[in-house]
Amino acid sequence: MPSPLDPFLPEPDVRERFHTTVRAPAALTMEVARDFDMRSPLAIRALFRLREIVMRAPREVRRNPRGLLEETTALGWGILVERPDLVVCGAQCRPWEAEVRFRAIPAEEFATWAEPGRVKIAWTLEAEALGPATTRFTHETRAVATDEEARVEFHRYWRWARFGIVAIRLLWLPAIRRAAERRRAAERP
Repeated sequence: MPSPLDPFLPEPDVRERFHTTVRAPAALTMEVARDFDMRSPLAIRALFRLREIVMRAPREVRRNPRGLLEETTALGWGILVERPDLVVCGAQCRPWEAEVRFRAIPAEEFATWAEPGRVKIAWTLEAEALGPATTRFTHETRAVATDEEARVEFHRYWRWARFGIVAIRLLWLPAIRRAAERRRAAERP
């Protein structure tokens, strides 16, 4: 099945794709997803804290939740595609470092960008209308190392980190679904 990430990362080292069905219109679902505080669920905050401990990273300074897109772009992610039903974000980094620094790559350079020692990561928020008040909400993440040395480091990191990263996605999607459905119920006459 074609993915919005195909033009950016056609042959990833890692690919995770999750979806949920939301009983709310696609536009409302996407709005909730864009504005969602990614660390609002307690379990997600615990997973971020666990990474800090395992990686011996400094404790994160207090943050002001601003919504998923605003917060991730503030962290250095770039928006590669933005439409009412789709957002694609991407960055390059060294995820195995304790203090990961994300750097945006322009959309037109993303597919061919290959600075050694890095990993390119791209992810989506997708809201596909299945009906007037039903949406398939999908989140996909892909990552690819830019050279063999980075691939070795990334796979060493991914062996243990994937459990927390996948858990975050599995917690995120139902939380976004519940928030969209609550908002839909509140807005109904």
